Amino acid sequence: MTKIIAIANQKGGVGKTTTAINLAASLAVLDQKTLLIDADPQANATSGCGINPDEVELSLYECLIDGQSAQEAIKESTTPNLDILPARIDLVGAEVQLPQMEDKEYKLKELISLIKDKYDYIIIDCSPSLGMVTINAFVASNSVIIPVQCQYFALEGLGKLLNTIKIVQSRLNTGLDIEGILLTMFDTRLRLNRQVAEDVKHHFKQIVFDTIIYNNVKLAEAPSHGLSVVMYDASCTGAINYLNLANEILSKQTTTQEQEEQ
Repeated sequence: MTKIIAIANQKGGVGKTTTAINLAASLAVLDQKTLLIDADPQANATSGCGINPDEVELSLYECLIDGQSAQEAIKESTTPNLDILPARIDLVGAEVQLPQMEDKEYKLKELISLIKDKYDYIIIDCSPSLGMVTINAFVASNSVIIPVQCQYFALEGLGKLLNTIKIVQSRLNTGLDIEGILLTMFDTRLRLNRQVAEDVKHHFKQIVFDTIIYNNVKLAEAPSHGLSVVMYDASCTGAINYLNLANEILSKQTTTQEQEEQ
């Protein structure tokens, strides 16, 4: 069964798109057929996978608003087993147009339903907002990963995001779970980073991933080459971190399936 995971945090600069790209790529190199959906008008996931947004003819916008086929819009990435449904800046217009449409919260779910059987995992990179496109991502997903930067304002706005997820769970998608909170940009040399990590683990306990994403220059360099970090330098700390995250998710999924079968 296809697992659909949204990567979301309305606070920018927390490693959200980095996580979307590199988790998707890590799942792909672990032999999971994966689709990355760029649901952010900034289109950084698109460019980070080696696709120029300015050269994209069909994007998520046309699929959501004009009813274009997602299959026709999907492109192969530079990572084997990884496809991408790209975005352009005009996706920002969907925030205005979607509220005027019938079943406005379900457009992305309807879109994904036609293609999901081709994939083991679908990763959705959400915009740093809680707008209509992000709500569509939550409605379409099985779970949400929340990247949290190990900085002073890490918990700022997290309550609002969790409240939005609860509203979606109660009204629009009862099957939506929190896959986990992911600590990112961790620097072992900084006491503040260690304190924030401890605070997050204390407050949220079992929903915090065991895997931590450490500060790593290769993670910053890879997108400029249009590559995921596992394709750019598979031996670097960033690649190892995201492969560990992918394995943690796969292990959790296997455990869940075994429990359901019992």
